[in-house]
Amino acid sequence: MKGKLILSDGTVFHGQLLAAGATVGEVVFNTGMTGYQEVLTDPSYCGQIVTMTYPLIGNYGVAEAFAQSRQPFVKGFIIGELCQTPSNWEMEGSFGSYLQRFNIPCLYGVDTRAITKKIRNHGTMKGIIVSEEAAQADIDLLLASELGCCQVMDVTTKETYHMSNSGGPKVAVLDFGIKQNILNSLHQRGCDITVYPATASAEEVLASNPDGVFLSNGPGDPKDLQEIIQMVRQLLGKKPLFGICLGHQILALALGADTYKLKFGHRGSNQPVKNLLTGKVHITSQNHGYSVKEESLKGLDVTISHRAVNDDTVEGIRHNTLPLFSVQYHPEAAPGPDDNTYLFEEFMQLMGRA
Repeated sequence: MKGKLILSDGTVFHGQLLAAGATVGEVVFNTGMTGYQEVLTDPSYCGQIVTMTYPLIGNYGVAEAFAQSRQPFVKGFIIGELCQTPSNWEMEGSFGSYLQRFNIPCLYGVDTRAITKKIRNHGTMKGIIVSEEAAQADIDLLLASELGCCQVMDVTTKETYHMSNSGGPKVAVLDFGIKQNILNSLHQRGCDITVYPATASAEEVLASNPDGVFLSNGPGDPKDLQEIIQMVRQLLGKKPLFGICLGHQILALALGADTYKLKFGHRGSNQPVKNLLTGKVHITSQNHGYSVKEESLKGLDVTISHRAVNDDTVEGIRHNTLPLFSVQYHPEAAPGPDDNTYLFEEFMQLMGRA
């Protein structure tokens, strides 16, 4: 079936449509060469149409071991070439069948480089994927629809659950859209984990007397989450805190800083970040459309610990007196390099000192 991507400025890209149905979302791009299933199942992409810049997608199939959440939350997927003959010893099925299983509209056979250049030059924007035969009235209705907000409530766990590790440090995880490999990274280090919904109160979290609190990644604008920001503010100084991605932004807002929307965001598994405390540059996995405003950190008792090499944006902060730190990127990778797993060790040490 033939289909097309229509951007809010009227630009149209034509291709082949896999999985019937129209969709609307914020069009973004990811520069990773591998990890398409991890990208598809990362809850931080909730509400977005993801364009993969690497030309060949699906060449090693899919497997449940690679999934980062209970289901994909993306609104659509755009790729150059969809591999029809995947091969991999871990493969449990094809990527095409996986997309169809979850009814994710996928436009392929598209000039993804042109889409990426468009987004880079003009910024992320609303887009729709429809069939070539879609009626103009339906197209107009989709383009006029509002993009959702507060997607965290769509992706967070509905109930508190436990990942046992008897005798290990007790970690309270606030799930704003957590990836499975973050939980695995903590659990493999011996942490006894309790995962709370994003609606949990500070009193509920502190009642379990955890050794530390982890603030997860997630989708959307952090400023939409005023109740969560207030809840995290109540945790400051009570327990060691470690935030990643959205958790980093929420922690910064709780401390009194500000955030802003990036032109096209950082999405990929090849983003260089400099650790300002050691001088080392690490390659990182990233997925965010917002950043902490550096000027807003002035006057706060924090130090900028990490900075993006490509655009000099803030990638990490540490409090000078309280036991808390956060990073904008994903040290758990999935997909991406494992250069940054040392941050989980630092969290373990922080809990040991508390």
